[in-house]
Amino acid sequence: MRAQVRGGDDRPGGSITGYPLDRLYEEMAFVAYHFHWSHEELMGLEHHERRRWCEQISKINRELNNEPQNVFEM
Repeated sequence: MRAQVRGGDDRPGGSITGYPLDRLYEEMAFVAYHFHWSHEELMGLEHHERRRWCEQISKINRELNNEPQNVFEM
């Protein structure tokens, strides 16, 4: 069960106070581009799930391009 943040809402995707909106859109675009997921599917992800998918996509891309792992890359 997800705890509700005071002053937050109960919409899918969680309520992350202070998370930059630009960063949210970057993550959503990144996953949508690679997996072709819909806006609704992406908004239904919790923050940690979305970040995990970004990390996994980056890992796949590095392996396909024979690049070393860069922990600072999305």
